[in-house]
Amino acid sequence: MKREILMNTTARETRVAMLEDGVLVELMVDRPDAARMVGDVYKGRVEAVLPGIQAAFVDIGTEKAAFLHVSDVALEDGPAEDDEEADPVAEDPAAAANGNGGGGGGGGRRSRNYPPIQDVLKKGQDLVVQVSKEPISTKGPRVTAHISLPGRFLVYMPGSNHVGVSRKIEDKEERARLRQLAREILPPGAGGLIVRTVGEELTRETFERELKSLISLWGQIQKKAKRGRSPAPLHREAKLTAGIIRDLFSQKVDSLTVDSKNVFDEVRAYLEQVDPTLVERVHLYQEAQPLFDARGLESEIRDAFQRRVNLPSGGYIIVEPTEALVSIDVNTGRYTGKRDPEKTILKTNVDAAREIARQLRLRDVGGIIVCDFIDMETKANRDKVLQELRTHLARDRARTKAFQVSELGLIEMTRQRVRPSLYQTQTEVCPTCEGTGRIFTPETVVRRIERGIRRAAAEGKERAITVRVHPEVALFIVEHEPQFLRTLDKQLKIQLGLRDDPLMQPDEVRLMATGTQQDVSGKYNLG
Repeated sequence: MKREILMNTTARETRVAMLEDGVLVELMVDRPDAARMVGDVYKGRVEAVLPGIQAAFVDIGTEKAAFLHVSDVALEDGPAEDDEEADPVAEDPAAAANGNGGGGGGGGRRSRNYPPIQDVLKKGQDLVVQVSKEPISTKGPRVTAHISLPGRFLVYMPGSNHVGVSRKIEDKEERARLRQLAREILPPGAGGLIVRTVGEELTRETFERELKSLISLWGQIQKKAKRGRSPAPLHREAKLTAGIIRDLFSQKVDSLTVDSKNVFDEVRAYLEQVDPTLVERVHLYQEAQPLFDARGLESEIRDAFQRRVNLPSGGYIIVEPTEALVSIDVNTGRYTGKRDPEKTILKTNVDAAREIARQLRLRDVGGIIVCDFIDMETKANRDKVLQELRTHLARDRARTKAFQVSELGLIEMTRQRVRPSLYQTQTEVCPTCEGTGRIFTPETVVRRIERGIRRAAAEGKERAITVRVHPEVALFIVEHEPQFLRTLDKQLKIQLGLRDDPLMQPDEVRLMATGTQQDVSGKYNLG
């Protein structure tokens, strides 16, 4: 598989696209007004301890207090968990230490045996914590007291004593060599280590140099924590461009193309220090046509915000984000196959499984996801679709878990949620429909007008009202109910007029007191 990374940089935005065999599979966006927090370390102060949910809220200086679960601050009473197979997520190294899994923040450690949080934390206590999940929607950031500091080849965990190797390094002999090497270079009592995927086949000298740097960084953080008052930032995680080079650009990536000379020079200088063999894979794009346009990515990025995604077979999927979960519906569309309906359905479902895995990565969807595939008669076909989905999910850097097909024909799954999705960060609620995606029809708007006028007549305070509406609603009244206002005028003894206003929303209504031109819509339940 050919893997490429493209970087588009402007003064106010950096976009990083990852392509697999020429297809866009991930998009990361960094803007000054939406700084990333995952990996940042703070000195915080415990605001409240809540035994009922075994959690605490910690003030780290953000708008909303950070959430800290007992599993992210205390060690287990029982046997230590095995971190040997830990696989740090590139942009969420904290997850390597705290074990947080997919879903909405439950994590993989909640059900284990921990001491009561009220025995571990007290209100007003100062605490060094690291952000493991960005603020999402109405929730503040999630933090952990299990600090992990990522380098290019290692993740250093000062509060742990475990040594692990990324599960993506599959060779058993190499895994054993790396684990032994990590144990040898780690000073007694210094903490824990995880060897990252890019650490494969590296030398003792390289490991020792990076470990020394990470231990020194932890010492600096501790000094700042002792000197400063809470809440205060102690360490900022590498920004998007630096983080991408550190975490993703390895021998498994065929090329890195950037359109900024400054970024190009920075990347080459960094690689000459840590991995000179990669320098020749870095390319500077200098053509007049924008980089993403030249590679046809802008249309793919726009499509990532659409509900409907077309499949190669002619079928399509519908992606619907909601507050609680993301639902994905699979349809055959215009693809009807030839003679065998089961083969047609299987073909559509297999195509959909591949595309669903891609869309989850591209949109950075997290939490609970429910996929409604087209019903299949045989278990063998259902297993084929599930296996196809799992195969493509395995390429995802975020942790995912897809369950067996349910009795209702659904595949339920979770995907690690570290930050708001592309949909949440790049869009906002429509002021017209308020996020429903629907507006009232002109006929419904007219009926609302009628009810409002009748309320005004019953109160008896208005002698004349001008109804202001969108031109489409005004046209509907003229064409379909031309006697509407005249009839109400006679029945209710109120002088009524109609005005169209192209600046109004399609289903917005304003009732204006004709004499004073005061908007009385809210008064008669039309606000």
